[in-house]
Amino acid sequence: MDDRSSLDALISECERVAFDLQFARAKDWKHDPAASGRWIAGYLPIYIPREIIHAMGGLPVGIMGTGDRMQIIKGDAYYQSYICHLPRGVVELALAGAFDEFDVFLFPSICDVIRNLSGMFQIFRPSAYVKYLDLPQNFSPGVGGTFYRHDLENTMDGIRRHLGDTLKHVPRGEWVARLNYSIHLYNENRRRIERIVELRQEFPWRLSAVDWYHVLRAGLAMPVEEHNNILYELEGLLQEERGRKLDNIRVVVSGAFCEQPPVGLIKTIEMAGCYIVDDDFMLGSRWIEGDIPDDTDDPLGAIVTAYLDHSTFSASLYEAAPASGTKVERLAELVRKRKADGVIFASASFCDPALLDRPELQLGIERAEIRTIGVQYSEHTGQFKSIKEEVGAFSDSIKLWDSESGTHTWLPTVLEG
Repeated sequence: MDDRSSLDALISECERVAFDLQFARAKDWKHDPAASGRWIAGYLPIYIPREIIHAMGGLPVGIMGTGDRMQIIKGDAYYQSYICHLPRGVVELALAGAFDEFDVFLFPSICDVIRNLSGMFQIFRPSAYVKYLDLPQNFSPGVGGTFYRHDLENTMDGIRRHLGDTLKHVPRGEWVARLNYSIHLYNENRRRIERIVELRQEFPWRLSAVDWYHVLRAGLAMPVEEHNNILYELEGLLQEERGRKLDNIRVVVSGAFCEQPPVGLIKTIEMAGCYIVDDDFMLGSRWIEGDIPDDTDDPLGAIVTAYLDHSTFSASLYEAAPASGTKVERLAELVRKRKADGVIFASASFCDPALLDRPELQLGIERAEIRTIGVQYSEHTGQFKSIKEEVGAFSDSIKLWDSESGTHTWLPTVLEG
């Protein structure tokens, strides 16, 4: 492992892992000669209960597309032009052999595009177990909870049948202990992530949004134990003053939960005078808010209950954990919690969930007297001049106009290829 004694070395390692489109770190883990029976489960955004994969001896690996790191040629032939870019990149990776070492693929219910992609993978990878994980939209324990538990049990049974001898029979007592331990590790992961988010809220100049993005994305392609160590080291390094405080506004970015924005777009927002103090990039890593009980006799039930009661809000859900408030209320509360000056609605072009949610969210946030701006992107976009100009004007307006001036909406910019 590389020397991570400095922040630069740590970030460099994370960037390499995050954008390794051959997933070498995960494949090395699978073929470690000191271990046996290891397997890899690739999953699409946004959320799956990674604890279950971990407890079954697998490595959950997030498949986030290609970004701007690979030219899409074959992938364009599989989809019409009026959908988002993410599935094209995923198909390109599949046809290039990037997933040949993967044993399982899970496709959580985000939209029809992802549902169709799961069908394509049954053709691309007939030797793998492919499952469309239908996350419930009903948050009643007797309806959505029962449905979700059955779907998870069905998924686990399917994986066991597919992997056969790779998965040894585990007595119930040992399985409960394993799943509780996996829950414990992912609880630690979310807590460490939240602590760094809070540090960045107070001192955003110490770690750029781009560098933080690399750290989070790297965590989707390595064992959680390794990522927890990286987060621990990073938190220690961020205790020291570094960087230079700028006259930037603080913003929350919302709408980029599935197809990831190009790194250049994140950098552009920062260069335009904004500190990104919270966002929904890699939302699955922070989907459950708070800890899941890790000492129960029914850890699977604990995972189901956490999904019902402690899910974050997202356009992929109608209203998650409704007792916590509507999406508008929860986004406004997040803005207040992070002491942000405004919200940037950044959505992938043709992302139906995000773009259908945006009008109500944007109107509600403006009624809460929080300023907003909207942009659209594609993951392979490389030019951001117009976005930089608009976000820069948005930032300057907040700096120059006092709170008595009311809210100001900026029309979306659409950037495609």
